[in-house]
Amino acid sequence: RCQRWVENCRRADLEDKTPDQLNKHYRLCAKHFETSMICRSSPYRTVLRDNAVPTIFDLTSHLNKPHSRYRKRIKELSEDEIRTLKQQKIDETFERQQATQECNESSAQNTVSEEGGQGQEEEAVPLTVEERENKDYLKSLFEILILMGKQNIPLDGHTVDELPEGVFASDNFQALLEYRINGGDEVLRKRFEMTAVNLEYCSKTQQKQMLEICENCVREETLREVRDSHFFSIVTDEVVDIAGEEHLPVLVRFVDDSHNLREEFVGFLPYEADPEMLAVKFHATITEKWGLNMEYCRGQAYIVSSGFASKMKVVATRLLEKYPQAVYTLCSSCALNVWLAKSVPVVGVSIALGTMEEVCCLFNQSPQLLVELDNTISALFQDNEEKGNELKQICRSQWTGRHDTFEVLVDLMQALVLCLDAVSSDSTVRWNNFIAGRAFVLSSALTDFDFIVTIVIMKNVLSFTRAFGRNLQGQTSDVFFAAGSLTAVLHSLNEVMEHIEVYHEFWFEEATNLATKLDVQIKLPGKFRRAQQGDFDPDITSENYYKEILSVPTLEHIIQELKDIFSEQHLKALKCLSLVPSVMGQLKFNTSEEHHADMFKNDLPNPDTLSAELHCWRIKWKHRGKDIELPATIYEALHLPDIKFFPNVYALLKVLCILPLMRVENEKYGIGRKRLKAYLKNTVTEHRSSNLALLNINFDVKHDLDLMVDTYIKLYPLK
Repeated sequence: RCQRWVENCRRADLEDKTPDQLNKHYRLCAKHFETSMICRSSPYRTVLRDNAVPTIFDLTSHLNKPHSRYRKRIKELSEDEIRTLKQQKIDETFERQQATQECNESSAQNTVSEEGGQGQEEEAVPLTVEERENKDYLKSLFEILILMGKQNIPLDGHTVDELPEGVFASDNFQALLEYRINGGDEVLRKRFEMTAVNLEYCSKTQQKQMLEICENCVREETLREVRDSHFFSIVTDEVVDIAGEEHLPVLVRFVDDSHNLREEFVGFLPYEADPEMLAVKFHATITEKWGLNMEYCRGQAYIVSSGFASKMKVVATRLLEKYPQAVYTLCSSCALNVWLAKSVPVVGVSIALGTMEEVCCLFNQSPQLLVELDNTISALFQDNEEKGNELKQICRSQWTGRHDTFEVLVDLMQALVLCLDAVSSDSTVRWNNFIAGRAFVLSSALTDFDFIVTIVIMKNVLSFTRAFGRNLQGQTSDVFFAAGSLTAVLHSLNEVMEHIEVYHEFWFEEATNLATKLDVQIKLPGKFRRAQQGDFDPDITSENYYKEILSVPTLEHIIQELKDIFSEQHLKALKCLSLVPSVMGQLKFNTSEEHHADMFKNDLPNPDTLSAELHCWRIKWKHRGKDIELPATIYEALHLPDIKFFPNVYALLKVLCILPLMRVENEKYGIGRKRLKAYLKNTVTEHRSSNLALLNINFDVKHDLDLMVDTYIKLYPLK
């Protein structure tokens, strides 16, 4: 960029300077930049946009001043060249917008971006009064849309079914527009003062077009920071329903200029049933529409609902084929055992997980139900009050996301069934019909033997990964040592697989005991008996059936899944966590990160000096003062005042930090996911909008109204 500035300035005397010399020793006045290239975030600070280039120069005035004629050696610039330079910035600004258009519109509409000649002439002359009024009008519309997004106000108001025939009612957008006119907005008043009150001021199509521009401009602010950081990771959340269509929420992880790990929501991706098509569109959206270079992606993680795991694994595999360093990992916000359970390709497990979510949701919706459950637990655990109090506390949390969620459910089963039975059979008017009805349905689901044997087997299989998963969500040192214990975990699971008959016999006996306690009949699933029809084999027992249909496939899947998400590359990266001084101290400063850091060799500024630098890094902490504590996390290490004296260590820590497995230490930088959950919880499905959602979730991201207006005018010149 410095070299481009020199070319535009026509400074022949600076052409042989390196970009580093230009950046350190030379400055350019702000008056040489168009106002659209300058972002004024406050009255006291002027910041250039990332792609800003100087275009305003008086290249003839020096000829009339003899004393300054030879001070600068300037190349003469023609009027056509000046006009071309001015247009460059505008074209770059709209380049990504046009890519979005190409993804969403037909090829006939794509030709709009090529008609740039008229725009050059328009920029070369001052705006007319009509053009200025039109820009002010569009700015007012954009301000209303941004307000609606930030305050989570849906565009639509009353539906047609709610209104008598012939009655017109404004939607929310038009109502706010009218309110602004009544509040004294002269620009809007002049535009609509002669318009009938029962006509739309702004069509739905125009609202949608403007919203897409708002969304893209706000997203671009975040993506610009991601590009400046170079390295990033991609994380998706569970598939959600947006106005009747399934979408995949996408978040990015990166380290910003202040050395803070951030996880930001960047948008929704329409979900595709075909995994191969989903992989193609996922890649195209990230690279073409959002402009991220996947060569800098260092991690990918997918939190999915049951049934979607296999499809997202195809996406991960396809990305790994193209970008081997985009390591497929677990996400820090999801417990390992929950993630493994959701990925098990057994229908019974998916049904059990759905039932658990419904039970948890029902009790969390009603404080009275929780009190009723507390009383039931107290009665059942009279001899063990400590255990009873612990279960009461767990019931008031989102217990379906715990590492030991199946163990908790088995402990709670009797209390849950007794409580739900009491609610559904209560003859008083204490409970409304909805709660009583849901209690009856869920009680029936919990007392199905298929459900009971599923949760007991899942509890026992996942008991081998419980401690391992808990450590992965612990401190940095816990994660480091957990990586080294994976071999032992896999060894235990393989041993269980070799003796599955013995282990399954114990698990099935535990399930039958629980069923007996709940007065549930032990039998084969009805759907299995119906499928057999007249060919039913009397030798098939419930124990053998569940071994073949549940225990064996579940155990095989979990072993393979652990190998996939903890690949050799992933384990190498986790071994590099010994760079964190507290881990180094626990290892008595006898570490060898250089053997594991080879996978990041191309990410280092000075790979040839890595070994010497790591030696200095170890010596620094080994011989520290007695009153100096060892930094315990990557976050603390990145904020050390002298970290820049160790450029390779700094680069390694940044890449390790963005791995989805590493938790966001400072909570205020990981609120993107929380805001996403809040938006989905507070917004009914039919009122959800992918455009408004981004504005609401990223309400604190700065936005440039002028850029939005200019973008709209360029994309839709006829309007």
